[in-house]
Amino acid sequence: MPALLRVSHATSGLSDLLVSLPMLSPRVLAAMAVVFWGISFVATKAALAEVSPITLIFSRFAIAAVVLLLVVRELPPRESWGALALMGFVGVFIHQMLQSYALTMTSATNTGWLIGVTPIWSAVLSAIVLRERFGFWKVVGLVGGFAGALLVVTKGDFSVRALGRPSTTGDLLILISTVNWAIYSVLGHKTIHRLGPRRATSGAMLFGAIMLAPFFVVRRGWVELPRLTATGWSALLFLAIACSALGYLFWYGALERLEVSRVAALLYAEPLVTFAAAALLLGERVSAVVVIGGVLVLASVLIAQYAPAVTRSVEEA
Repeated sequence: MPALLRVSHATSGLSDLLVSLPMLSPRVLAAMAVVFWGISFVATKAALAEVSPITLIFSRFAIAAVVLLLVVRELPPRESWGALALMGFVGVFIHQMLQSYALTMTSATNTGWLIGVTPIWSAVLSAIVLRERFGFWKVVGLVGGFAGALLVVTKGDFSVRALGRPSTTGDLLILISTVNWAIYSVLGHKTIHRLGPRRATSGAMLFGAIMLAPFFVVRRGWVELPRLTATGWSALLFLAIACSALGYLFWYGALERLEVSRVAALLYAEPLVTFAAAALLLGERVSAVVVIGGVLVLASVLIAQYAPAVTRSVEEA
């Protein structure tokens, strides 16, 4: 009963917030989404201290899917179910498994810095799939991003011993998740364009939750939920409603009213939000080498993102 009351209060507050949504500035909406996502790794770390990864991610996305479907108020068309199931498998099932298990081994701060390399992978995939030219400055950004990630993962210790640390395994899982998210972005592009971001996102989350359900049942996850403290429930509901539901509603709401480049630029603040939140809420401390590596990642992504476009020569045309 206490769990149902918590969800009921949260969803009633959500409906009041959605009424005032159009009155908010698009920059405020986008900034709120980035703050939510930046804190998400801290909230995940806090919740994982009380429940298993499977219980956390199933509960999170089951609640988030219900909230988004209540907002959208319609199920996606049957012909799109296959594409949405693929999006749910890659973007929810695999992605969240990687990140949740990684956060049992590494810090929220490291995760925040390493997630920053995702746009570099997107650029690489665009070059491979869309045949986009990969110019000099994008190569510089790619090399710099990998160098920064290496500093974050190794913490400046390049010995073989560093590879055996649990935190290194966690960091590598986070790096794999950045590749996975870039793949998800390419896979979901046409479906999101066809259905609209709200319907596509709610459908993908629903299919992801369905795929996680058998693992939740086998693990008897419902036995773990009553053990959640107030902190644990706060973290779970924040992840489900703020990060997975409101975050996407705010982000796409901002994109509808503001240029994509202005909205996307705010994402560079996400690792800084994680860094601050992890220090304040979890008491995490990081070395100067990790900070330098994280800053190098951000600088490299900026170089890769804003590199001048490479045009074909007259002979090639």
